[in-house]
Amino acid sequence: MVLSKFANKSFYTRLTSGIVLVALMLATIIPGGNILFVANLIISLVGVYELYKVLGLEKRLPGITGYAALILYYIFIYIGTTEYMMTLMVIFLILLLAQYVFLFPEYKTEDISNAIMCMLYAGVMLSFLYQVREGNNGAYTVWLIFLCSWGSDTCAYLAGVAFGKHKMAPVLSPKKSIEGAVGGVIGAALLGAGYAAIFADRIELSMNPVIVFAIICAVGALISMVGDLAASAIKRNHEIKDYGTIIPGHGGIMDRFDSVIYVAPIIWILLQMF
Repeated sequence: MVLSKFANKSFYTRLTSGIVLVALMLATIIPGGNILFVANLIISLVGVYELYKVLGLEKRLPGITGYAALILYYIFIYIGTTEYMMTLMVIFLILLLAQYVFLFPEYKTEDISNAIMCMLYAGVMLSFLYQVREGNNGAYTVWLIFLCSWGSDTCAYLAGVAFGKHKMAPVLSPKKSIEGAVGGVIGAALLGAGYAAIFADRIELSMNPVIVFAIICAVGALISMVGDLAASAIKRNHEIKDYGTIIPGHGGIMDRFDSVIYVAPIIWILLQMF
């Protein structure tokens, strides 16, 4: 009876897509370098495109400007000229405002704001996946991003099913509970501690990696929930079910990587602290 509940086309499509997605992750993240850089750039561009499409900017000039700015941003990361990032963002804003002025009234103020937000949200924030991988201990610390996002999500689901009674965000996500959120944070911390214990002799940190990874995963789990709900809020505002269909059974890049996008820069920041 239990198996028959899940034995349908939708389940198998989702399962197959999940397996393929994990395989692609391993094939790009483990070697890192140029392979991950290109994969990360493509995923970021698709994510920005999905957001622009929701907001009606995917083929309009502000959106095209956003794609170009994101590509330049990645080039700066690749060649190590991060000191020009702020200059790039200022030029990006200047170009958008010029379009707003000289093509007035074709674009609204919200079009300009949305062009910036989407580029930063799905583009810049997700780039920290590559940056964490290429940093110190990157071959090991990069997996904290997924322990915090996908790992905590699984723990939160199990805790919510077992103990969930109090709704965390009843309007945005009625199925999420406070108990599930607590379970997600605790589960992520335990996953981080266990992961660090396995690879402790290969990780160079100024503190005990078991303690550090547990703290990072707990904080990251909290942040990942915000990322998940933020992506859901945008969908609710614009009355769409999924951001895309590029991942069969899961939706778009923004549907599958919503929490990863939020967690990646936080993991990078926390690692710099330790």
